[in-house]
Amino acid sequence: MNPAPKNPGRAASLSTTFAYAEAFVAESDGAESARQRADDLGVECISSGVAAVLTFLARTLAARAVVEIGTGTGVSGLALLAGMAPDGVLTSIDSESENQVAAREVLTAEGIPTRRVRLIAGQALSVLPKLTDGAYDIVYIDGDPLEYVEYVAQAERLLRSGGLLVLHHALWQGLVADERNFDDEPLIIREALQAVLVDESFTPVLLPVGDGLLVAVRS
Repeated sequence: MNPAPKNPGRAASLSTTFAYAEAFVAESDGAESARQRADDLGVECISSGVAAVLTFLARTLAARAVVEIGTGTGVSGLALLAGMAPDGVLTSIDSESENQVAAREVLTAEGIPTRRVRLIAGQALSVLPKLTDGAYDIVYIDGDPLEYVEYVAQAERLLRSGGLLVLHHALWQGLVADERNFDDEPLIIREALQAVLVDESFTPVLLPVGDGLLVAVRS
């Protein structure tokens, strides 16, 4: 039998606090629509807290050029676009064209001009090398976790000085912190985090929001 928590009240309080923080910024109707499409297609979405952080970061930089790895049904895209400059362009890559069709419908319904969103259906590691060096304000990673190390390497090349690398699933269901866990996903994500940590061109912070969010500014 497992021992009872030493302070169950504190654990409950932390759970309530995290839930409060996640729901602190209300989402738009468009985000709710995108989440419904995700449910229909069986696609996992970022949390509302992560969406709020994406909007905040994009607004802070007045971002005009953003790369997103993992379009989904448009939840993260809407969040990024909400913070980007009015003439900003989001380049979003996803291997599932069905997801991008749903995302385009959601974005169009929200009045986002087609010219502001470049949807590319394909494998990220085939598309990213074709993008311009140092041309992007933000690279947001939410693709195949087994490719995170390669995504980080591409992000370093793509980001301008002062640009942001943002990596979702940085805690992977709490398993990344358990160094005894050698499952593929937490192991590779751990390696990606370490790669950012030791890279002198990045100044990182790890945020316990959603499933974990690594944010690193490029020097």
